[in-house]
Amino acid sequence: MSPDRIDHPALFAADLRAALDGGDVAAFLLRLKDADDGTIARAADTLRPVCQQRDVAFVLADRPDLAVKLDCDGVEVGVEACADARRIVGPDRQVGVVCPSSRHLAMEAAEAGADYVAFAAADLDLIEWWSGLFEVPCVATGNVTIDTARPLIAAGADFLAIGNDVWEHKDGPQAAVRAFNALLS
Repeated sequence: MSPDRIDHPALFAADLRAALDGGDVAAFLLRLKDADDGTIARAADTLRPVCQQRDVAFVLADRPDLAVKLDCDGVEVGVEACADARRIVGPDRQVGVVCPSSRHLAMEAAEAGADYVAFAAADLDLIEWWSGLFEVPCVATGNVTIDTARPLIAAGADFLAIGNDVWEHKDGPQAAVRAFNALLS
């Protein structure tokens, strides 16, 4: 997951390359808070090729319209936007849904066509329940660190959404991804 702000996409692209070269990464989520469409487009146009050249899905947060326009591999939205997002992006792009701690809303998201659901990392019971019953993958998100990852994996999270622990790692993003991959193996 990206930092909340990327002031210089070309410079950040070097960190992204290093992270992706560190090991297995399924997707990169571009999530820029309070950014205008032009800022999002510049970042996406710079970072999307880095991901796609490495067979890493490039997912845009909250904006299915821009995900299509910018040729992203998918979009991540809130539960209330799942059906609209699926309609907008079509069947060939991923739709991920961030679910609050609600079993009911997660099931609704899956029924509405979500390709994955994302749960707050603190909710180990919800992750365990979901992974035991449903085929739709779940992502643990929200302050996932190298220290908190092991219980999430044990609970059944299919993927971990990692942000600052990669970009601010003392040994760099490549070392961070290697460390997370070691936990998963």
